[in-house]
Amino acid sequence: MVYRNFQDLQLSALGLGAMRLPLADGNDSHIDEAAAGEMVAYAMEHGINYYDTAWGYHGGHSEIVMGKLLSSYPRENFYLASKFPGYDLANMPKVKEIFAKQLEKCQVDYFDFYLFHNVCEMNIDAYLDEKYGIYEYLMEEKQNGRIRHLGFSAHGSYEVMKRFLDAYGSDLEFCQIQLNYLDWTFQDAKAKVDLIRSYHIPIWVMEPLRGGRLAGLSEEDEKTLKTLRPDEEVPAWAFRFLQSIPDVGVVLSGMSDLEQLKANIETYETDRPLTGEEMDTLLSVADGMLNRILPCTACRYCVSHCPKGLDIPMLLKLYNDNCFTGGSFTVPMALKAVPEEKHPSACIGCQSCEKVCPQQIKISGAMANFAAGMKG
Repeated sequence: MVYRNFQDLQLSALGLGAMRLPLADGNDSHIDEAAAGEMVAYAMEHGINYYDTAWGYHGGHSEIVMGKLLSSYPRENFYLASKFPGYDLANMPKVKEIFAKQLEKCQVDYFDFYLFHNVCEMNIDAYLDEKYGIYEYLMEEKQNGRIRHLGFSAHGSYEVMKRFLDAYGSDLEFCQIQLNYLDWTFQDAKAKVDLIRSYHIPIWVMEPLRGGRLAGLSEEDEKTLKTLRPDEEVPAWAFRFLQSIPDVGVVLSGMSDLEQLKANIETYETDRPLTGEEMDTLLSVADGMLNRILPCTACRYCVSHCPKGLDIPMLLKLYNDNCFTGGSFTVPMALKAVPEEKHPSACIGCQSCEKVCPQQIKISGAMANFAAGMKG
């Protein structure tokens, strides 16, 4: 396992993200604890020492399951991260009770790493509003030792991140952003890296494979990459891209099964940064991909804000599949298994989902196009 120096710690360069743990029955809230336990055991045995969870992952069950699984190991053998759920504005006045409950759920006395979760356009004003006392309370818990290192995650724009850093940057020790070769230009990740660098803050990475989108490429794109590195598998290119950025510390991958975990650990047995030619080629592949997909990562923030209760990530996946193939016969079949009132045609275009979408997808437009295409 490759390790990165962080202050006086050595952190595994690959961290296990607990947002997409294996499921027992396809229900996002029903984690397969046995399968997840097997993954944690394998991760521990092969050098992963950083584990990342959050209040809202798996309908609130991720912290509980990770706490239960990690309690089997000596506390000094792992670093645990969780986050204050500011993605829901209703949580802003509840920082004390939520933090206490998180420690209880995770069965720990302290968090090694704790984050302001998902700083974005929707919540930046509330995060900076002194009346909620979020910053003051988290700094107090850091002084008390119940938070060892304080940082933040961000899906917001460059401008939003700068506002947050200007306010709190002197006290923040790491910043977690969505970073991958698709978003290097699409979500202006390069500029965000430069911004964070200017504050001398190390970068943690989320969505290195863009919710699995970068785990498999078109036959043409894969062939292009194979000419440069015949022995490198497609998912590994996403990690090699990140190994090429000096500011990157921990890369969090939300692995859903043991085989994904094994493959990613094998990649992180070595550091193999990209050459200039390889980087240019990979970014060219990304440019081509951006013309073909909606970049949904299935984070599911949209679902809780949809008044019609649509499974938006599932519908967007079907929409992408349909667009890729120019009209797939499998998509209408899949929709037949979905109740009529949950079809894309049920979207009322209120755009509530778009206000919380980290990928800034025009979901209402996609649903309208999808519905029209199905009628045609």
